[in-house]
Amino acid sequence: MNKNTLYSDDEIELFQALEDDIDKGNYQPLSAQKLAEKKVFFKAVAISTIEKKTRKKSLNIRLFEDDIEKIKVIALEQGLPYQTLISSVIHKLAIKQIQG
Repeated sequence: MNKNTLYSDDEIELFQALEDDIDKGNYQPLSAQKLAEKKVFFKAVAISTIEKKTRKKSLNIRLFEDDIEKIKVIALEQGLPYQTLISSVIHKLAIKQIQG
């Protein structure tokens, strides 16, 4: 996976600016107090993000019976429950890992 699929353009720009500051000797680390404050903030953000990303919601959809049978065969070949396979495909579509 290349860097462009992991990070947004804004994040890549921020990383590049940081690298440039380090290379030019302009980088100034945070004081111990400010670093501690930032750690508390980012820990809260991380916890919130993890909670949001791992929360699941129930959804009912109607599928053609023949499609379900084909999905069950594919899931069996992959050693997955068919509902997990469907969820995985929908997730990959949502994060644009596959095109719709």
